[in-house]
Amino acid sequence: MKTKIILFIIAFLTWVVLTWSVDAQHIFVGVLIALLVTLLTKDVFPQEAEILKRPARYLWFFYYIPVFLWECLKANIDGAYRVIHPGLPIKPGIVKVRTTLKSDTALTFLANTLTLKPGTMTVDIDKEKGFLYVHWSVVESQDIEAATKLIVEKFERILRRIFE
Repeated sequence: MKTKIILFIIAFLTWVVLTWSVDAQHIFVGVLIALLVTLLTKDVFPQEAEILKRPARYLWFFYYIPVFLWECLKANIDGAYRVIHPGLPIKPGIVKVRTTLKSDTALTFLANTLTLKPGTMTVDIDKEKGFLYVHWSVVESQDIEAATKLIVEKFERILRRIFE
């Protein structure tokens, strides 16, 4: 029951932030939408619902958002610069990177983060061995440790504090 309440509160606050309005109509619709979202997603995290009950994780998530946006912006600028200057090398390839994340939610978040970031896309996850296979538009290193440091490390540190 506590998880449902937390999900409702998160959904409702998200609605308020997105609509940026607190008049009666928006509040009423926000409550209805938050209830619908809660009912549809109440069973999404049955094993990991405990993570919703620790406030420090929310603070780390709010730290994660600007880190992701900054890295995304840098990757967009790099990609645009390479398009404008075709003499710059594009060395696409698939690299293997190591991850120490264990939970499905954390791994999914990391994989989706890399896929949303321009220039990288997660191709496969080997959870048992702790590897991700990432398509990288400009392969800077085939070495597992070096590629891990360049691609995964900054996100993984924060995601571990949020999800594990």
